[in-house]
Amino acid sequence: MRKKAFITGASGGIGSAIALNLANNGWDLFLHYNQQEESAHRLAAQVRNTGREAVLLKADLTKADDIEALSKSAYEAAAVIFAAGMSQYGMLQDVTDAEMDALWHVHMKAPMMVSRAMIPSLIKQDNASITFISSIWGETGASCEAVYSAVKGAQIAFAKALSKELGPSGVRVNTIAPGAVQTAMNNGFSAEEQEEIAADIPLGRFAQPNEIADAAAFLVSPAASYITGHTLSVNGGWYA
Repeated sequence: MRKKAFITGASGGIGSAIALNLANNGWDLFLHYNQQEESAHRLAAQVRNTGREAVLLKADLTKADDIEALSKSAYEAAAVIFAAGMSQYGMLQDVTDAEMDALWHVHMKAPMMVSRAMIPSLIKQDNASITFISSIWGETGASCEAVYSAVKGAQIAFAKALSKELGPSGVRVNTIAPGAVQTAMNNGFSAEEQEEIAADIPLGRFAQPNEIADAAAFLVSPAASYITGHTLSVNGGWYA
């Protein structure tokens, strides 16, 4: 039977890298996107060029109806990877209620709802898994990113708890905590600021999206069959 994976935020830098990695490793894909329609269609074409299937699923992860429809469409997936994300930078007193709600919905409520909906199918699959793309800030916290750090930390806690619930059913749940990654999410920083960040990282550079994708491909593979409840830090030694 063909392997199928479901990736939220597939049109983003990390999500698209994961999609192409899995396609090259024999996975058919359900690819979620919301606003980046052109990028999503380009990614789907790249996946199909590998000989694998790509099903595009558009959904707003702040809307319950969209989340429910998304879960039903990707019900056959054996691997679920939550790569959708959004950033927010600024002092806590400047964060609006709407920004807090959006961060919570995208990073936590949507993954919880999708996981809940897909568990009945996942427990029937061989080597089923759920993987969250969290953040180094979910482990250590970051000034001026308090709410973002909170929801990323919540992903880690949720994954650990869910791994205990689903372990007896053979479903593994893990988290990847990237450090600084060379994606559009860092476009708000100047070149000089990015150089300063890189100088603080022991390996001296930002990660490339494909390096996070390699970690995700490992965690959904049979090679990680005895790994669950784990947070894999891919951070170049930053804050290690």
